[in-house]
Amino acid sequence: MPHPALKEVYATLKTRMDKAVEDFRREMAATRTGRANVHMLDTVSVDYYGSQMPINQVAQIHAPEPQMITVQPFDTSQLGAIEKAIRSADLGLNPMNDGKLVECPCLRSPKSAAKTWSSTCTGFSKSTAPRSAMSAATAMTPSRRR
Repeated sequence: MPHPALKEVYATLKTRMDKAVEDFRREMAATRTGRANVHMLDTVSVDYYGSQMPINQVAQIHAPEPQMITVQPFDTSQLGAIEKAIRSADLGLNPMNDGKLVECPCLRSPKSAAKTWSSTCTGFSKSTAPRSAMSAATAMTPSRRR
């Protein structure tokens, strides 16, 4: 039967690792690969009547074509605010407003996209790696007395 302190350490480490994996998945979903992905806009927040709201709560986001993301607001009076939020999010997208929805073309040259994607993924893997899990486990276990 395992020691109760080890169960606690295991539960803590499992929680931390699950959070790291989920964070990594979320970051990878939002990574630009030259192909349109609705998760690229997950970090965008819109000034919606004085409150900062995630873009997916004020509009429907679609990727109807491999190189295009469309954002259709529930309230068309917010088109300008949505366009401004996407432009200021520093995602490298150039949104265009046509009066009913915002279109964001996702065009990149293949060489620069591959280079950027590679460096981004390397950065994510380093930032989401569990920091000294073994040292955390040993710090949490009761010291052995002989």
